[in-house]
Amino acid sequence: MANRDRDWLRQAHKDLEQAEDSRRTGHHEWACFAAQQAAEKAVKALHLHSGQEAWGHVVAKLIRELPGAISIPAELVEKAQLLDVYYISPRYPDSFPEGSPFEHHGRLQSEQAIRYAGEIVEFVDSQMA
Repeated sequence: MANRDRDWLRQAHKDLEQAEDSRRTGHHEWACFAAQQAAEKAVKALHLHSGQEAWGHVVAKLIRELPGAISIPAELVEKAQLLDVYYISPRYPDSFPEGSPFEHHGRLQSEQAIRYAGEIVEFVDSQMA
């Protein structure tokens, strides 16, 4: 079976672009979700690059499950934990006691999510170089 690690990483970069586009147009909830997706796909690319598959959507867990030979900065896991919040909450109205997702995700959240996802994607880029 062909290794698809580069496909996953290229899509992570496109998802990060989508996050930025959504932020610029004021769709902060979608910016947060796209940022989470970028980080998730990048880390899955690194798993594939390392010869292993990864399942699930919890970016922090995916990072922790990377091979021990990969030196992972501790703060990267914490940044992933913040992104993990954006897997469900930006998409579903019932993820909050009341209000729609767009009412709970603003500029500060989307900027932080994009920054953290960008750091994770950059980390993966450096590991796969």
